[in-house]
Amino acid sequence: MKHILLVFIGGGFGSVLRYIIGKYLNSLQTSIPYGTFAANILGSFLIGIILGFATKSNSLNQSHTLLLATGFCGGFTTFSTFAYENHVFLKAGDFASFALYTIGSFVIGFLAVFLGMFLVK
Repeated sequence: MKHILLVFIGGGFGSVLRYIIGKYLNSLQTSIPYGTFAANILGSFLIGIILGFATKSNSLNQSHTLLLATGFCGGFTTFSTFAYENHVFLKAGDFASFALYTIGSFVIGFLAVFLGMFLVK
């Protein structure tokens, strides 16, 4: 039960922070949803750092990892919003934004995880 509570607390904080970032960075004036993009990239970077610390030095125990990686990063990043925003691009025929957002999110997201883990080494 403790593990479920840790994931719940971390996920709540992550979701609230993602909402705040989206509120300030997503705008109707630009086609790219920068808030979701920023949350997903920052979350990828943070999970790289967190899991890098957890594997490198055993400085984080299972409870810390569940709270921070599974809970916070899981609540902070969002695949469902990313998928919906891409649906909107496709429905509007905005294939350039769709391609830029999708490819940029995957490539920069992967690089952010690797960078986070590399910095911990």
